[in-house]
Amino acid sequence: MDDQATLTADLRDAARDVGPVAAGMFLLGTSFGLLVVGSGLAWWWAPVFSGIVFAGSAEFLLVALAVVGTPLATVAVTTLLVNGRHAFYGLSFPLHRVRGRAARGYAVFALIDEAYALATSRPTADLTGRRIVTGQVIMHVSWVAGGLTGALAGARFSLQVPALEFVFTALFVVLATEAVRAGREATGPLLAVVCALVARLVAPGEMLLVAMGLFLGVLLVRYRFAIPKEPDRARH
Repeated sequence: MDDQATLTADLRDAARDVGPVAAGMFLLGTSFGLLVVGSGLAWWWAPVFSGIVFAGSAEFLLVALAVVGTPLATVAVTTLLVNGRHAFYGLSFPLHRVRGRAARGYAVFALIDEAYALATSRPTADLTGRRIVTGQVIMHVSWVAGGLTGALAGARFSLQVPALEFVFTALFVVLATEAVRAGREATGPLLAVVCALVARLVAPGEMLLVAMGLFLGVLLVRYRFAIPKEPDRARH
């Protein structure tokens, strides 16, 4: 397969991978744009936040912090607590398949939850660096476009759409379901739910960070004590 055919295949595969997710992100982005304008900020802050921060839940929180004039140090610590889970993504994200310093830098910057879920739920052999980065670009553009659309609509028509943020929750439910179906293994997700419930009980203020740390520990223990089946078969 020549380079042009490979490029076309990668672009097509990336669009197919992230199409439904990108649509959900666009819709969620409109709620973010509406929130920006409804909070009293200028409409152009929506694409600025969406383009530079690009961190989903952290962006919604950033709007609230910006409105009350929160000190930068507090914003930094809060962002670390909310998005600290991303530090664990690098352990299994196929960044080694992305070629070029600029492409790798963008892949790290755009490593949102959806990008991680999609990349790790696909067979590694089918993933190319161009397919990974193209998918991230599509999601990024969808998010920024949604934020801009919502902000302009809110500024022009004073729109208020209640409960639109539920799209965020629904999106993650779909991603989790697809990951379980692709891996045909439900033990991991069940352990994640247990870790989340424990974190909710012991540290409700830092639930995400505690849950991710606990889940990582459980996975390490699980991996350490996993029974190697193949060597046993070889002995017989």
